Amino acid sequence: MATSERQLPESDDSRRKVIIIVAVIAAMAIGGLFYFLMRASSRITVEPTLEGAIRSGSPEFTQYASKIFVEAPEADEAKLALGGIVMNLQTTVRNFTGRTLNGLEMKGMVVDHQGKPVREKTVVVIPTSNQAQLEPNHSMTVRIRLEGMTDSDDRANIKMEVAGFKFKN
Repeated sequence: MATSERQLPESDDSRRKVIIIVAVIAAMAIGGLFYFLMRASSRITVEPTLEGAIRSGSPEFTQYASKIFVEAPEADEAKLALGGIVMNLQTTVRNFTGRTLNGLEMKGMVVDHQGKPVREKTVVVIPTSNQAQLEPNHSMTVRIRLEGMTDSDDRANIKMEVAGFKFKN
């Protein structure tokens, strides 16, 4: 009987070790999976687009885009705690088309000395919770936030332009 009593605690001890090892491996696998999923989702950014919008290249765009006046943009920049730079672009958009805009898509960009974009972002500014439409001969302020720049980026100029628009029927 003495030998069987000695074997029982050893088998319990080995079972505990196996359970602990399996639990640690499972926790590491789950943690690694979440880490890679979070990194992958942070790199994928889908910018919203305005469905059915009049875009560059169409005859209506050429006709009306010059009547949607975009003032010279202004920007401020700030350094983030983790080392990047964020720029907030702002401009005023005026609607001189004679028609009500119920959709407006704007593109903001920081360009280098050759005019090539360093960072760019397209946003839908109408409709939003703050602005459902833009009446003729009215104006609105448009803000676009650009992130992910560094001190070494050649940030020569900023631009904001109309990317697409829709009229109220």
